[in-house]
Amino acid sequence: MTGPESPIRVLLADDHAVVRAGIKQFLDQADNIEVIAEADDGESAKSMIEQHPPDVAVLDIQMPQLSGIEVTRWVRTHHSEVGVLILTAFDDDPYVMAVLQAGANGYVLKTASPEEIIQAVIDVHAGKSALDAEIVQKMMSQIAGSPETDPVEKLTDRELEVLTLVGKGYTNKAIGVQLGISDRTVQGHLAHIFGKLNASSRTEAVMRAVSMGWLSPDLGQIEAE
Repeated sequence: MTGPESPIRVLLADDHAVVRAGIKQFLDQADNIEVIAEADDGESAKSMIEQHPPDVAVLDIQMPQLSGIEVTRWVRTHHSEVGVLILTAFDDDPYVMAVLQAGANGYVLKTASPEEIIQAVIDVHAGKSALDAEIVQKMMSQIAGSPETDPVEKLTDRELEVLTLVGKGYTNKAIGVQLGISDRTVQGHLAHIFGKLNASSRTEAVMRAVSMGWLSPDLGQIEAE
C-alpha cells in the first residue's frame, strides 16, 4: 500500500509551462504524491513513460506532436500498469468519448479544485475511475435522452466482470489475462453486451450499466493486478 515513504509517482504533461508549474506545486505538496517528470508535448511524455514508467500519467488533451488521446492509446498498449488521468479545459462530448474509449482512467477539468485533482490522482492509482461530476452528468443525460435504453435481458455475471474491466480501461487482451479467458472469448462477451445494452461503444455500454445500477459509479469492484 502506498504511504509516505513510497509516494505515488506522477508524470505531468501539459504544453503550458505556467499551468504545469501550478499543477506541480499543489501535487508535490500532497504527502503521498511526487511529480517525477514533466513534459511539454505528447512525444516527450511518451518517451519519459517509456524510460521511467510512473504510477499515474496526468495528461492534457491538446499538446504538440501527440495528443493526450494518442498518448493514452499508446500507454494502454505498451504500459497497461500506468494509470492515465486526463486533466484538461475541454468538456466537449467528442473529447470525453474519445478519451474514455482510448482507455483513460479519469477525466477531470482544470476548473476542479486542487483537492479534487489530488483525489483523482489517488483514485486512479487505486484502480478506480475518476470522472469530473460535470462530465458524468453530461454523459448520463446523453444516455438518458437516447432511445431504447432498456436492455432485452440482464447481463450475466461474466459479462458484468468483463464490462467492469472495460470501464477501468483494460484492453481485450488484459481482460482475458485477468479473467483467464481468450481474447476471442472477450470479444464474444462484448458483442453480447453491446447487443443487450443497445450500445455502440465500450464507454456507452459502461455508462448504461452504471445508469441502471448494475455497475458501481467508481467502477472499482475488481482490482487491477
